[in-house]
Amino acid sequence: MEKNTEQARELFTRCLGSPIQMHREGVLEQYKQSAIAKETEKQWVDEMFAGYLKQLSIRDWEAVAALEALSRQYQDIVMVEKTASFATRNLMSADSIVRLRFAEKLVDIIRSHKKVLSREQLFSACRAAAELLQSVMEQPLVIDPGHELQQLGLKDKRGLNSRAKKSIDEVETLLN
Repeated sequence: MEKNTEQARELFTRCLGSPIQMHREGVLEQYKQSAIAKETEKQWVDEMFAGYLKQLSIRDWEAVAALEALSRQYQDIVMVEKTASFATRNLMSADSIVRLRFAEKLVDIIRSHKKVLSREQLFSACRAAAELLQSVMEQPLVIDPGHELQQLGLKDKRGLNSRAKKSIDEVETLLN
Protein backbone atom coordinates (compact mmCIF):
# COMPACT_ATOMS: atom_id res chain seq x y z
CA MET A 1 0.00 0.00 0.00
CA GLU A 2 2.84 2.40 0.84
CA LYS A 3 4.41 1.87 -2.59
CA ASN A 4 1.05 2.62 -4.22
CA THR A 5 0.78 5.88 -2.26
CA GLU A 6 4.33 6.88 -3.21
CA GLN A 7 3.60 6.24 -6.90
CA ALA A 8 0.40 8.28 -6.64
CA ARG A 9 2.28 11.09 -4.93
CA GLU A 10 4.92 11.09 -7.66
CA LEU A 11 2.21 11.34 -10.35
CA PHE A 12 0.36 14.06 -8.42
CA THR A 13 3.54 16.08 -7.91
CA ARG A 14 4.78 15.65 -11.47
CA CYS A 15 1.44 16.92 -12.83
CA LEU A 16 1.18 19.66 -10.16
CA GLY A 17 -2.09 18.16 -8.94
CA SER A 18 -3.84 18.76 -12.25
CA PRO A 19 -6.25 16.02 -13.37
CA ILE A 20 -6.14 17.52 -16.86
CA GLN A 21 -2.36 17.17 -17.00
CA MET A 22 -2.61 13.62 -15.64
CA HIS A 23 -5.09 12.81 -18.40
CA ARG A 24 -2.78 14.33 -21.04
CA GLU A 25 0.07 12.16 -19.78
CA GLY A 26 -2.20 9.09 -19.70
CA VAL A 27 -1.80 8.49 -15.96
CA LEU A 28 -5.15 9.73 -14.62
CA GLU A 29 -6.72 6.25 -14.34
CA GLN A 30 -3.61 4.93 -12.63
CA TYR A 31 -3.78 7.81 -10.16
CA LYS A 32 -7.51 7.31 -9.52
CA GLN A 33 -6.93 3.62 -8.73
CA SER A 34 -4.81 4.72 -5.78
CA ALA A 35 -7.94 6.26 -4.18
CA ILE A 36 -6.02 9.03 -2.45
CA ALA A 37 -8.07 10.97 0.11
CA LYS A 38 -8.70 14.67 -0.52
CA GLU A 39 -6.99 15.49 2.79
CA THR A 40 -3.84 13.74 1.58
CA GLU A 41 -3.96 15.65 -1.71
CA LYS A 42 -4.37 18.90 0.23
CA GLN A 43 -1.30 18.03 2.29
CA TRP A 44 0.70 17.34 -0.89
CA VAL A 45 -0.44 20.64 -2.41
CA ASP A 46 0.57 22.51 0.74
CA GLU A 47 4.00 20.85 0.60
CA MET A 48 4.38 21.81 -3.07
CA PHE A 49 3.35 25.41 -2.31
CA ALA A 50 5.87 25.60 0.52
CA GLY A 51 8.63 24.06 -1.60
CA TYR A 52 8.11 26.38 -4.56
CA LEU A 53 7.83 29.43 -2.30
CA LYS A 54 11.26 28.52 -0.88
CA GLN A 55 12.66 28.18 -4.42
CA LEU A 56 11.63 31.67 -5.55
CA SER A 57 14.69 33.33 -7.02
CA ILE A 58 15.84 36.55 -8.65
CA ARG A 59 17.76 34.46 -11.19
CA ASP A 60 14.86 32.67 -12.88
CA TRP A 61 11.11 32.24 -12.99
CA GLU A 62 10.73 28.43 -12.75
CA ALA A 63 9.34 28.40 -9.20
CA VAL A 64 6.84 31.18 -9.86
CA ALA A 65 5.75 29.38 -13.04
CA ALA A 66 5.08 26.23 -10.99
CA LEU A 67 3.15 28.29 -8.42
CA GLU A 68 1.09 29.79 -11.22
CA ALA A 69 0.28 26.32 -12.58
CA LEU A 70 -0.70 25.15 -9.08
CA SER A 71 -2.86 28.22 -8.53
CA ARG A 72 -5.07 27.27 -11.46
CA GLN A 73 -6.24 24.22 -9.48
CA TYR A 74 -5.76 25.28 -5.86
CA GLN A 75 -6.24 28.69 -4.28
CA ASP A 76 -4.22 29.69 -1.22
CA ILE A 77 -4.19 33.33 -0.15
CA VAL A 78 -0.87 32.88 1.66
CA MET A 79 0.74 31.89 -1.64
CA VAL A 80 -0.35 35.16 -3.25
CA GLU A 81 0.86 37.21 -0.30
CA LYS A 82 4.25 35.49 -0.09
CA THR A 83 4.85 35.62 -3.85
CA ALA A 84 3.98 39.33 -3.98
CA SER A 85 6.09 39.98 -0.89
CA PHE A 86 9.07 38.21 -2.46
CA ALA A 87 8.64 40.33 -5.59
CA THR A 88 8.52 43.56 -3.60
CA ARG A 89 11.55 42.72 -1.46
CA ASN A 90 13.87 41.06 -3.96
CA LEU A 91 13.10 41.48 -7.63
CA MET A 92 14.13 45.06 -8.33
CA SER A 93 17.72 43.78 -8.59
CA ALA A 94 16.81 41.01 -11.05
CA ASP A 95 17.36 41.34 -14.78
CA SER A 96 14.63 42.73 -17.05
CA ILE A 97 13.50 39.35 -18.34
CA VAL A 98 13.12 37.80 -14.88
CA ARG A 99 11.19 40.84 -13.65
CA LEU A 100 8.84 40.66 -16.64
CA ARG A 101 8.25 36.90 -16.42
CA PHE A 102 7.82 37.01 -12.64
CA ALA A 103 5.35 39.88 -12.91
CA GLU A 104 3.38 38.12 -15.66
CA LYS A 105 3.11 34.96 -13.56
CA LEU A 106 2.17 37.01 -10.50
CA VAL A 107 -0.66 38.62 -12.50
CA ASP A 108 -1.84 35.12 -13.51
CA ILE A 109 -1.70 33.97 -9.87
CA ILE A 110 -3.69 37.02 -8.79
CA ARG A 111 -6.28 36.35 -11.51
CA SER A 112 -6.69 32.75 -10.27
CA HIS A 113 -7.17 33.97 -6.70
CA LYS A 114 -9.26 37.10 -7.35
CA LYS A 115 -12.44 35.59 -5.91
CA VAL A 116 -10.80 34.57 -2.62
CA LEU A 117 -8.69 37.70 -2.02
CA SER A 118 -9.94 40.60 0.05
CA ARG A 119 -9.90 44.00 -1.66
CA GLU A 120 -6.83 45.00 0.36
CA GLN A 121 -4.95 41.80 -0.55
CA LEU A 122 -5.88 42.28 -4.20
CA PHE A 123 -4.58 45.87 -4.19
CA SER A 124 -1.36 44.88 -2.44
CA ALA A 125 -0.58 42.04 -4.85
CA CYS A 126 -1.51 44.13 -7.90
CA ARG A 127 0.70 46.96 -6.66
CA ALA A 128 3.67 44.56 -6.42
CA ALA A 129 3.08 43.34 -9.98
CA ALA A 130 2.57 46.86 -11.34
CA GLU A 131 5.77 48.13 -9.69
CA LEU A 132 7.75 45.30 -11.27
CA LEU A 133 6.24 45.96 -14.67
CA GLN A 134 6.81 49.70 -14.36
CA SER A 135 10.48 49.07 -13.50
CA VAL A 136 10.83 46.90 -16.61
CA MET A 137 9.53 49.77 -18.73
CA GLU A 138 11.45 52.61 -17.05
CA GLN A 139 14.86 51.08 -16.37
CA PRO A 140 17.49 50.24 -18.98
CA LEU A 141 17.44 46.76 -20.48
CA VAL A 142 19.55 44.43 -18.33
CA ILE A 143 19.92 40.78 -19.31
CA ASP A 144 21.86 38.22 -17.27
CA PRO A 145 23.87 35.48 -19.01
CA GLY A 146 21.61 32.63 -20.06
CA HIS A 147 18.56 34.85 -20.51
CA GLU A 148 17.72 36.15 -23.95
CA LEU A 149 14.91 38.20 -25.43
CA GLN A 150 14.36 35.49 -28.02
CA GLN A 151 13.28 33.12 -25.21
CA LEU A 152 10.20 35.31 -24.88
CA GLY A 153 9.75 35.87 -28.59
CA LEU A 154 11.00 39.47 -28.30
CA LYS A 155 13.50 41.37 -30.40
CA ASP A 156 14.28 44.50 -28.42
CA LYS A 157 13.47 46.75 -25.47
CA ARG A 158 10.42 48.11 -27.26
CA GLY A 159 8.91 44.61 -27.45
CA LEU A 160 9.70 44.07 -23.77
CA ASN A 161 8.01 47.37 -22.89
CA SER A 162 4.98 46.47 -24.99
CA ARG A 163 4.58 43.19 -23.18
CA ALA A 164 4.99 44.91 -19.80
CA LYS A 165 2.33 47.47 -20.78
CA LYS A 166 -0.04 44.67 -21.75
CA SER A 167 0.40 43.13 -18.29
CA ILE A 168 -0.17 46.52 -16.62
CA ASP A 169 -3.46 46.72 -18.54
CA GLU A 170 -4.35 43.26 -17.15
CA VAL A 171 -3.61 44.51 -13.62
CA GLU A 172 -5.96 47.45 -14.19
CA THR A 173 -8.64 45.04 -15.40
CA LEU A 174 -8.21 42.92 -12.27
CA LEU A 175 -8.72 45.98 -10.09
CA ASN A 176 -11.96 46.97 -11.83
